[in-house]
Formats: sequence, C-alpha cells, structure tokens
Amino acid sequence: MTTDQRYFYGLGRRKTAIARVRLYPGNGTVVINGRSFEDVLPRESLRDEVMQPLVATDSAKSFNIQAKVEGGGVSGWAGAIRHGVARALVVADETNKRPLRAQGLLTRDPRVKERKKPGLKRARKAPQYTKR
Repeated sequence: MTTDQRYFYGLGRRKTAIARVRLYPGNGTVVINGRSFEDVLPRESLRDEVMQPLVATDSAKSFNIQAKVEGGGVSGWAGAIRHGVARALVVADETNKRPLRAQGLLTRDPRVKERKKPGLKRARKAPQYTKR
C-alpha cells in the first residue's frame, strides 16, 4: 500500500485508546498497527464491531482500512477504530452521516474507568463493616 494514494482520515477515541484511521479505496483489507486484522483483534465480536460503520453504509468491500492505535486494550481499540472509521466515512461522503448517526456510530462513547476514592478499596467498594 503506497502512502501517496488519496485517503480519508478519521480520529476515534474509546476509553483510553486513540485510533488514527485512514480509509483507502480498495477491497476491504484491514491493517492495524502494521499487523493483520485477525492478529490484533482475536475475538470475532471485536472484528464485527470495527466493520459496523462499513456495513451500515454498504461500503464494506470498497475501502481498505489502515489504523494506528495506542493506549488501552483490545476492546478499547475496537471501539476507537469503529469511531475513527465512522468519522472517515463522513469525510469520504457526506451522505453517510445520516445512517451512521442513526446507529450512534458518530458519538464518542463517554464511559471511562471511574477513579478510586479515598477510604474505599476501589471506586465504590467499601471496606467490610465489622460490628464488634
């Protein structure tokens, strides 16, 4: 894949993961951090999540995805790539915005890990109460 080709860019975020996604016109190949799709995302459900924006816009076989992801784990990576692909599809064609928005793919998922509070063991778990 050459870098002088025209591509569409989208930035996606999920939890602490950040994905920089490029969509190239192609046949549906997915490369994440220079490795194959199956190597990086072992679970089928995560691979389906990444392909969700392409399926929603009926363009699964018309774009190659090249993504660079950092931070977080594989679940966050999949969500970040999905968000980036959705944004890149809107850049590629403005008419993609409606079906992507209808499925909530353009909205960043705001859920992140809650911070630990003082006096507690975790974010909400309190130490065991002892009466005597």
